[in-house]
Amino acid sequence: MTTDAMITEVVLPGVVEPDGLRLHRRPLPVAGRGQALVEVEATGISFAEQQMRRALYPGQPKFPFVPGYDLVGTVRAVGPDTDESLVGTRVAAVTKIGAWASHALVETDALTPVPADLDPAEAETVVVNGVTAWQMLRGADLRAGQTILVHGANGGVGTVLVQLGRHLGLRVIGTAAARHHAGLRNLGVEPLDYRDPDLATRIRELSPGGVDAVFDPVAGPGVRTSYALLAPGGKLVVYGNAAAVGTGQSVLWVFVKLLARLYTWNVLPNGHRAGFYNFWAGSRTRRAAFRRRLRTDLGIVLDLLRQGVIVPQIAARYPLSEVSAALVFAETRSRAGKVVLEP
Repeated sequence: MTTDAMITEVVLPGVVEPDGLRLHRRPLPVAGRGQALVEVEATGISFAEQQMRRALYPGQPKFPFVPGYDLVGTVRAVGPDTDESLVGTRVAAVTKIGAWASHALVETDALTPVPADLDPAEAETVVVNGVTAWQMLRGADLRAGQTILVHGANGGVGTVLVQLGRHLGLRVIGTAAARHHAGLRNLGVEPLDYRDPDLATRIRELSPGGVDAVFDPVAGPGVRTSYALLAPGGKLVVYGNAAAVGTGQSVLWVFVKLLARLYTWNVLPNGHRAGFYNFWAGSRTRRAAFRRRLRTDLGIVLDLLRQGVIVPQIAARYPLSEVSAALVFAETRSRAGKVVLEP
């Protein structure tokens, strides 16, 4: 590696339209103690970056910054007193920011090995999305033969969630636009149109006794319906707040009201459970344990991908230089799966 090597990164300068993203070049950073320099082979566009572009993601850094929630790549160098055997290995990491770049500095305890026979772009589809889906299903404590309802079943998390659900022997009902229904049927899902005014009736027809769990990334007014569709002892898992986007309300205030509603429901004597899934729970107070759990869960999901249990759903692939077009495409949600950037 030459000393004059450069890094290319995408900079989000402020609240801009997708064409306001900037490509920036600077000297390649040097890994410090406990860090690895990873050459990024694949990163992705998730709903988080779409919210960050609008300054709507809770806890995002001040502008300007480099977005990019997760990555798959190869370790090219490590810092002092750091395991040199990592160099040359393919790894995955959840970074929250910084992955939309040709290279990224990542702390080594945040790295998970990626099987060498996996395509980097395919592996990228299950990094943050796969861990999210796996942890939510495990936390819902479901049994084979039970029925779950997945809203946004065509999304990045949704497509992994429905496949993991089927793998665990669950019956899966999924909501999505009609254009995604054929693809969802191929994954073993019973699809319904999320815009159907009689959606709740259709779900009750499919599962008259209610559903055992609902996974809802939208929240908003529909969260009441999700809760009402639960079978006795059922669980509502909210893992996003997409309905707050474009309302003109403070996203934080909408989120606080949502949490208050979920808490109130949990004290009702009907046996239902309702909660908000937080990917980053414990990341500050129990960092070492959080990262061990993340590595373990990501390793499980990557192995399921390698086995073919999970079929990667790639909506589109774009080079990093076309990130603006990629973001526009991702925000149309016209194709199921995840939009992947390949630096």
